[in-house]
Amino acid sequence: MAVPSWLERLRSASKTALVQDGKRKIHYLFEDGKEMAEEYDVKTSQLVSRKWREKNTLGGSGKWQVEVGEPTLPLLEALESELIKESSSNVCPVFMRKDTLSSFQWRIRNLPYPKEVYSISVEKEQRCCVIRTTNKKYYKKFSIPDLDRYQLPLDAAALSFTHANNTLLITYQKPKEILAAEEQLQKELKKIKAANNGDGDCKTQ
Repeated sequence: MAVPSWLERLRSASKTALVQDGKRKIHYLFEDGKEMAEEYDVKTSQLVSRKWREKNTLGGSGKWQVEVGEPTLPLLEALESELIKESSSNVCPVFMRKDTLSSFQWRIRNLPYPKEVYSISVEKEQRCCVIRTTNKKYYKKFSIPDLDRYQLPLDAAALSFTHANNTLLITYQKPKEILAAEEQLQKELKKIKAANNGDGDCKTQ
């Protein structure tokens, strides 16, 4: 069965934990040198963010790549956006993922078109979802890495979307295999003794 293989990889990784600002932060270091950092809400165990980093060609640490949570703006870009205010009619769409306990969710801000313009389909062979608009103004392909890790098929029936306040909200209901695996993982993560508010070094498992 495919599910334990990803769980086993998580179990075997070197992990450190830190509780800070109402979040439980877990850092994973895998045998191949890849790093994964996750943040969970302490009260709800809801995943807040997940990002990845791997070694670059020179052996140093590469940049963090955000998978779940607010995309990180480079410092220069952030400064420029503060100094130069774009016309509200010329703002690029912002694609980001924010999950709930029962579903994967993506928000695409700055999409002003009405709901009937959008169509979202599942491309099973390419293992991705595709957003199209009838007015040809927006096109986006995105994958669901969690399904790839657990080697689970994409299910069109699990996919739905709504649109409000210039934001397209896409929801994919988590399969029961992933819900069960996440519940199991949470039990294990809570066993890791965590440092509080940055006092001293993180505790490692």
